[in-house]
Amino acid sequence: MVRRCQTVDLSPGYRELAPPRELRDVVACLWIRVHGTGDDVRILPDACSDVVWRQGTGTTIAGPDTSAKVVLGTPGAVLIGLRFQPGAGGGALGVPLDALRDLRVEAAEVDRAFDLAGDLAPAEVIGHFLEAAAGREPDELVAEAARRLRTQDVETVARELFISDRQLRRRFHTAVGYGPKTLARVLRFRRFVDAIDDGRADLAALAFDIGYADQAHLTREATRLAGLSPAAFVRDRTSVPFKT
Repeated sequence: MVRRCQTVDLSPGYRELAPPRELRDVVACLWIRVHGTGDDVRILPDACSDVVWRQGTGTTIAGPDTSAKVVLGTPGAVLIGLRFQPGAGGGALGVPLDALRDLRVEAAEVDRAFDLAGDLAPAEVIGHFLEAAAGREPDELVAEAARRLRTQDVETVARELFISDRQLRRRFHTAVGYGPKTLARVLRFRRFVDAIDDGRADLAALAFDIGYADQAHLTREATRLAGLSPAAFVRDRTSVPFKT
């Protein structure tokens, strides 16, 4: 049985909550964002899809992103999200995620179990999200491939999982929203984001350590995925809230 949330911290900012243990194969986290004044948010690709409830409005499904989006925050706005694990969204929602790539759609059009009214209490929203996610199953092969792509290349992963590149691409488009090579790019960029958050600043050394061919390669990928050069990203990271 999924435990219900009793209280929710609604102070301004962004915070994540770990899901119950029985949901961790499907749910990466729950998250809460309460916008402050002038609180615009740069949403980075993260290989995930989300169910997002906005107080006063209702619920949308956020498909997997392939580039950054800057969302203008309304002071006092409350958003609560359930983020699926990389590779779990398609199976959990029962729809091919490539149809939702880079899109935001009403939850009622995708999965009515996640379609919640905007006047619920935040604790109720979290409880409903957890109950709706219970019993959902990811594509286990894609989920395993997604885990391995954090440290291995696509060809090695396909060979070790005894699946052809073509079959792997097809299943990724359904479960993740795009192919395994795009996922590998996104995961590599997230390693760059994590390193910056840990205080690393030598971009040339960082590019090499993370797996980019050189700093120019990092620059191209950062521009495509974050909409900023690495140097601008580092500056902006300290002043603009991000979805992480």
